[in-house]
Amino acid sequence: METPETSATPSQPADSDQAAPTAPTATGIAAQTWAEASADPHYREAVVDLLGALAYGELAAFERLAEDAKLAPTLADKGKLAAMASAEFHHFDALRERLARIEVDPTRAMEPFVPSLDEFHRQTAPSDWLEGLIKAYVGDSIASDFYREVAARLDSDTRGLVLGVLDDTGYSSFAVERVRAAIEADPRVGGRLALWARRLMGEALSQAQRVVAERDALSTMLVGGVAAGFDLAEVGRMFSRITEAHTKRMAALGLAA
Repeated sequence: METPETSATPSQPADSDQAAPTAPTATGIAAQTWAEASADPHYREAVVDLLGALAYGELAAFERLAEDAKLAPTLADKGKLAAMASAEFHHFDALRERLARIEVDPTRAMEPFVPSLDEFHRQTAPSDWLEGLIKAYVGDSIASDFYREVAARLDSDTRGLVLGVLDDTGYSSFAVERVRAAIEADPRVGGRLALWARRLMGEALSQAQRVVAERDALSTMLVGGVAAGFDLAEVGRMFSRITEAHTKRMAALGLAA
């Protein structure tokens, strides 16, 4: 039998010098615990899909960062990437444990997402250290933006888990620092990396859309079937917000989106 789990969302302090803005009141599934929301079999199926996709993404990120560490130009960089890879594995482990706790085989939950994610990585294999940095920075950020959008419509327990797994491992600042330094050293690098980033953006969005389209329960959740609040127009706005965030990240790198 499944038991309700505590959300990882921190509570606001009771007293503060300045009143915090009032958060919107959660309604529908967003106001429920997993024990309550999972009584709907369609919602349960959608969450299993979501956690399976996220778990395989974290496992793939661990593998990729471990490989990138081999290309790092300095021993210090190798150590930092190894630490980040370890953090990604801990995220994967948390998702695997949650799936097992709700009586779902983690391997079976991940399997539907292996072909599309592996194909994405095959089509976007970096040719050097800098391209690898850009790939992780762009691809992981787009995926995180997508999952954060979805998390707003999840039950409180699942939302806490997803947001915790999406915590920054420090990769963003690491990538920005290294890429900006490379561009300063050789401005010609910037044009090549900007083209690479645009290609990654297109591939990452296409991959996210394919995953959603291929999983009925997940797509139904996104368009409002089991999580009230999303509609087709909102899905379009969601991808627009993800694109805008990408543009800002490219500016932080010193690249044109």
